[in-house]
Amino acid sequence: MTTSVWKTLLSCTILAGFAGPALAQGNLEKLSGFKTTGVTEFQYIEQGGDYAAQIKKTLERIKLPAGFSIDLYAVVPDARHMAVGPQGIVTFVGTRKDKVWSVTDRNKDRVADEVKDFAPSLTFAIPNGPCFSKDGHLYLAEQNRVLWFPAAEFFYESPDVAAFEVVKQGELIPPEEESYNHTARVCDVGPDGKLYISLGQPFNVPAPEKSEIYTKWGIGGIIRLNTDGTGREVFATGIRNSVGQDFDPDTGDLWFTDNQVDGMGDDIPPGEINHATAAGQNFGFPWYGGGHVRTEEYKNDEPPSDVVFPAVEMVAHAADLGMTFYSGNMFPAEYKGAIFSAQHGSWNRVTPVGARVMVTTIDAEGQATAKPFAEGWIDENGEYLGRPVDVAQLRDGSLLVSDDLVGAIYRISYSAQ
Repeated sequence: MTTSVWKTLLSCTILAGFAGPALAQGNLEKLSGFKTTGVTEFQYIEQGGDYAAQIKKTLERIKLPAGFSIDLYAVVPDARHMAVGPQGIVTFVGTRKDKVWSVTDRNKDRVADEVKDFAPSLTFAIPNGPCFSKDGHLYLAEQNRVLWFPAAEFFYESPDVAAFEVVKQGELIPPEEESYNHTARVCDVGPDGKLYISLGQPFNVPAPEKSEIYTKWGIGGIIRLNTDGTGREVFATGIRNSVGQDFDPDTGDLWFTDNQVDGMGDDIPPGEINHATAAGQNFGFPWYGGGHVRTEEYKNDEPPSDVVFPAVEMVAHAADLGMTFYSGNMFPAEYKGAIFSAQHGSWNRVTPVGARVMVTTIDAEGQATAKPFAEGWIDENGEYLGRPVDVAQLRDGSLLVSDDLVGAIYRISYSAQ
């Protein structure tokens, strides 16, 4: 290749790099004004072939309670958190990269027929957290922005979708606090109609000088705001990195998972499922690394007197992520109101743990008990064959489980036969 051609390609690449964010912002402005962007192509993901066949083979080793089965629902690259459309038409799947996927089962055979990228004219940055309001509005929590798609189940068939900013780029957290670590947000629309968004803090244990700004912005906590972006407040603090939350359909209380401190040993501190009963509660971090285990960095500091300890202590370093309350009618009655949650699996434990789906039942006194529900994604050699991320419920009462290692979504169903 000649020098002149190299220079031309290089200059084009540089110009594209500089134009990318501006072009993406311009496209957002167009979509907000119901204008076309000129983007006409989708990226489609093949749903069959050898890759899908190997995933199905792996699923044969997954252990479930009697009557339950697990099947491949869709091949979805980097699949993270999921939002099932209220009309049951499409499921939106976030990633930790730059894609949001739409997954459609058109013939309702409970296997996806089509997986394609959503809003391809937009540039996303860690669009991990999609969530729906009951009336069909899709919200998307990115690393440092929140978007609103008011009719996503209708518009997703076109490359151009109605899109608006709820929180502008750079205003979810201060830009100087952006990090590559713990930036996968999740969101939910609460019974009060407000958006609840988790803001993980980036350090294993933060330095004391970060306390003021983190408390102000809700970093290392959960914030809530009106769906138009107004009325922002810090709902909960003392959280290291929550990547899973849901509201109890009976009480309206918020429950959430939390990932705890690394480097304290293989068996401590425990992971957590927490229960928030009111706004303003503190869940103990960084004074506690998980459960009642104190951190070395803050062991000489007096923790707040009103710390709320976890409702459930999970196995250490299993990386508890997405969770959902079960409200469907397919599963046996004992699972009604139970929490299904995904354990992503440990990244630095000598003997790997997790990589499974847990079920947590809550008795009449409010006591919660967790046990494995679907497991087998760690083989006899300690190798990961999958890493579950999130759990979501389809309208028929079956459960979807996302897996960002394999790039897939599984469906768990039940039959008394």
